[in-house]
Amino acid sequence: MKFIDKDLSAIQEARILMEEAKEVTTRLALMEQEKLDRILNEMMEAVQPHLEELSRMAVLENGYGCPRDQVEKSRMLLDGLKWQLKDMRCVGILQPEDGTGTMEVGVPAGVIAAICPAVNPVASVLNLVLLAVKTGNAIILMPHPRSLRTTIYTAELLAKAATAAGLPKGTIACIQTPAREAVRELMESEVTKLVVANGLPKELKQMAGSTKPILCAGIAPSPVFIERTADVKQAAADIVLSRSFDCGTTSASEQYLVVDQVIAEEVKRELEAQGAWFMSEEEQRKLIGLLGIRSGSVDEECTGKSAVWLAAKAGFAVPENTRVLVSSQPYISDFNPYAKALLCPVIAFYIEEDWIHACEKCMNLLVEESCGTTLVIHSRDEEVIRQFVLKKPVGRVLINTPAALGAMGVTADLFPSVTLGSASAGQGTMAGNLHPRDLIYIRKAARGVRTYVPTPDRRHYQQTGSEKKTDAEKILKMIMEQLVEHT
Repeated sequence: MKFIDKDLSAIQEARILMEEAKEVTTRLALMEQEKLDRILNEMMEAVQPHLEELSRMAVLENGYGCPRDQVEKSRMLLDGLKWQLKDMRCVGILQPEDGTGTMEVGVPAGVIAAICPAVNPVASVLNLVLLAVKTGNAIILMPHPRSLRTTIYTAELLAKAATAAGLPKGTIACIQTPAREAVRELMESEVTKLVVANGLPKELKQMAGSTKPILCAGIAPSPVFIERTADVKQAAADIVLSRSFDCGTTSASEQYLVVDQVIAEEVKRELEAQGAWFMSEEEQRKLIGLLGIRSGSVDEECTGKSAVWLAAKAGFAVPENTRVLVSSQPYISDFNPYAKALLCPVIAFYIEEDWIHACEKCMNLLVEESCGTTLVIHSRDEEVIRQFVLKKPVGRVLINTPAALGAMGVTADLFPSVTLGSASAGQGTMAGNLHPRDLIYIRKAARGVRTYVPTPDRRHYQQTGSEKKTDAEKILKMIMEQLVEHT
């Protein structure tokens, strides 16, 4: 009975918040970009001093990741958004009328329902709420039960600062009672105009039946290829940094490493120098048992834990400076123990004889459960890079940079975001990083600049074959002459 009461309470709460959000949309529609930007700046300034507190709170609540890295992640996100959003227009006139007689107007989507993840709750809420305010939208957050308190507190800090700066109360809301029924209520309500969903592939597939526009994002295993012309030392440093950052919970971080056979031994040495531990077969067996992969899902208690913690829990010893655990794999077996997204610092290591075979291996890895999110290549050969960029079914290809930081827009010139889309069909309409333009629609305004004059003989449009070009030229000449006569 208590379970039913909780569900009913969550549904009622969702309905109340949606009605409040619906009411403020009319006021938001009247707010100019300059006003929204002033509010946005106040919000970013207000939350900055709380990042350490929020990050510690997140790790204590959900047990995922490293507080120091989560603070850095949120700071990098805020810095990037401040720079990118400074002069960006999202609502009102985006492009003034020019000589063509047309203009563009940005219009908010309306009420946004945002499904928040268990990992990285602080950065995710910052990302979603700040972009919603920038674009003049109301937003309702649905927290993950494992990060409930952190999500609510982060949203409250942002809402308090926004209201004090002049944003209508109810623009930023967070459901206090998370339940699947509340999610369904948000997604099926007529009030909701857009859904942004953060999660793992399994969770995103559950939303496939929704009739609402959905922007899907999540954490997925990314392949990385080190080609023979690469700066091996730098590539190894980038990969270990990326995969160990926040204990492997950062979107797009490398889970599969494919190496050109010619440089395989050099790569191993450089990885070990950076703190990678190549596991023996026995150690791999113990780790797979700990992660619980063979049961069909990954044990959540292993999510966001360090390499040293994982090794000790699995029952084998590694040096205290170990940052990443590496599993050498001869091929992709029928049961690939590393096909699932592992939100921890573990990498599967493959060797291929050249870039062509490596290209095929990356394709095979991408079709498993990567959702086509991110691919990374380390190379100095521009033609090889070109082939990877052109042929891989992914939302982004990163070149010579750490995947976790590059995908976020820190070390690569991508829009700063922790909400990353993918190229997978049926998983949403967003392939790149969540951008303000994803939360608005563009209204076109165009003046009439030409007069339509019917041709005397419409049979000319029906001509085919060799006469088609000649007749088309005659028609064009006739229309131009008539236009001149009528102007």
